Parts: sequence; structure tokens; C-alpha cells
Amino acid sequence: MRLTCLTLTAAVLAATLSMALGAEALAEAAQKGPAPEFSTHLSADVLSLACAPTLVYEAPPTPLRISGGQDSFARRTFQPGDLITINAGTDNGIDVGQEFFVRRVVATSFGRINRANPGTVRTAGWIRIYAVDRRMSLATITHACDTIDVDDYLEPFIVPQVPAISADVLPAQRDNYGRVVIGNDRRQTFGRGEYFIVDRGSDHGVQVGSHFVVYRDHRRTGNFLFDLGEAVAVDVRSESSTLQATVTRDAFIVGDWVALRK
Repeated sequence: MRLTCLTLTAAVLAATLSMALGAEALAEAAQKGPAPEFSTHLSADVLSLACAPTLVYEAPPTPLRISGGQDSFARRTFQPGDLITINAGTDNGIDVGQEFFVRRVVATSFGRINRANPGTVRTAGWIRIYAVDRRMSLATITHACDTIDVDDYLEPFIVPQVPAISADVLPAQRDNYGRVVIGNDRRQTFGRGEYFIVDRGSDHGVQVGSHFVVYRDHRRTGNFLFDLGEAVAVDVRSESSTLQATVTRDAFIVGDWVALRK
């Protein structure tokens, strides 16, 4: 009889613990977004390009921002699986299903963003609106290139187009040299497949898909520039372009020269 009572007591205790743990799991799950499924159809090339940096000479307008998350404690960083809040709702034209890039601007050096101190636009990922109120909304994180942080700003999500790379090898323009400026998060060195920004854009004849040669100047009299490798333009602005390194004989660094093949 005693053995039976102990067995029943253990069974009741196990059931009680199971119910408690289940309740906690449900409570936690209620604060999480559905598993991200929206970026799985995008190729690795597209995902990589969507996370590439761009350059700005003034701070962009940032009315839409990440304002927090759905946790029992204050957090500033988020990842796929988290529900996050944004500071706009139906009064601002926000609707369920809309997608937005999440971005932040990092100045090249400390201080205000201007022509002497440009900023790198860091794409942290993109989100999908999950639920809306008049003045606030909840969103799930579709894809993360980096952590999603409070105060990151939003821009409409557009799937980037990977440029077609021509096999033609054109001569490098020796009278149109530019410089490697910066990369994501103030990065200074770059290898094959990585992205970096140069100070040549459409005003200098650059187009998406344009090829560049990357050179290094050893600053020694009587020496040629050293051919470091090749890169292709994947995003072009008027005065700057984002390039992807395609051939690297050594690491590219900030300050290296670039010449447009044309």
C-alpha cells in the first residue's frame, strides 16, 4: 500500500511539473514571433548583397524605428525568433505583411556625418509586420545580417538584383583612379567575396556590373602599382559605389587605388 502511495505521489508530482513547465513554455512562446520563413526562397548571393554596405554624406531621415521588444526585461538587441516593436502603426500607413530593411548609420570616424566624415549604412536585416495598432506595431525578424538594435531605422524592403558579370576584360582607365574608402562597421581590410566602398560612382561613369582593378602603391620611386585583384560594382550611387571583391592576390585595405575597366 505504501509503495502504491509513493508511486501515485511521484506520478502526481511529475504531472504537476510537466504542467508547470508547459505553462512556462507557452508563456515564453507567446512572447516570441513565428519562426522566420520568408527569406528561405532567396539565394545566398541575394542574401549577401542585401546585407552589403553603402555610403552617405548626410544622415538619412529616420522616422520609422525599432522601439523595443516583447520580453519581461528591457533588451536592446534582437535576433530571428524575437518579436520586436516599431514606433508606427495604422495611423502611419503600416499594415500586416509589409516588409522593411532594418538599418543603422556608422560614421567613418567619430563626429557628425558630413562630406569630410561620411557614414556607412549598415543593413542589420529585414522584418515583416506581424500585428498592428494605431501607433505601434509588432514585427518578426525575417533575416539578420547583424543584431537588430533599438533605434535602428526602417526602409521599405526591396529584393536586390545580383548584377550579371561580363566575361569581357576591358582596359583599366589610368586617368580615373579612385580609392577604397571603408566597409561595414568601419572595416579596413577585405578578402574575396566581401564588400567595400569606393569613392567612384555614376558621376564617374560607374554602372552596376562595372569591373575594377584594385592596386596598391608602395610609394617607392621607379615602381609600378601592384595589381592586387579585381572587383565588381553591385550598388552605384552618384559619388560612391559598393564593390564585391572577385579576385584577391592579397587583402584589399582602405586607401588602395581602384581603376574602372572601360
